[in-house]
Amino acid sequence: MRLATPLRLALAGTAFALLAACAGGPVRRVSEPTAQIQQLTVRADGAWDLQLRLQNYSSIPMRFDSVRLTLNAAQQAAGDVVASPGLDIGPESADVIDVRVQPATAAKLAVADALASGRAVDYRLDGQITATPEKKSQKTFDVRHSSTLNPAPGLPGVLR
Repeated sequence: MRLATPLRLALAGTAFALLAACAGGPVRRVSEPTAQIQQLTVRADGAWDLQLRLQNYSSIPMRFDSVRLTLNAAQQAAGDVVASPGLDIGPESADVIDVRVQPATAAKLAVADALASGRAVDYRLDGQITATPEKKSQKTFDVRHSSTLNPAPGLPGVLR
């Protein structure tokens, strides 16, 4: 049984359209990255060591060139989080960088009080991340992230 010519043309057209759609490859989407604190460790000298998690939500790799954020902890201005990681992060992946912060006195005291009483600490990061998506030009992304850090059981001076 032979198919009618209009039906054969319609099937051939549909097959061609499907093949053409596949030929374009995956979508190269650039999405805004984020930054969040994975861990905050209070040092004996009063400085804070941050493990800052950089998240690439893009469908392509990005090189994270610089991070410039302001940190508020326990409703207190804590200081600046500045780094030049030069770190390549794959598509829809994350990595962690270490950053030392010299916190302002009010924030230092508020975090010390929270740790001493076993309470969580709210924090907020505001600022910019400069990154270069693969085969594209460098871009600056605005970042705003709020979350909570909790005392890590068995690790004095550590919030996660």
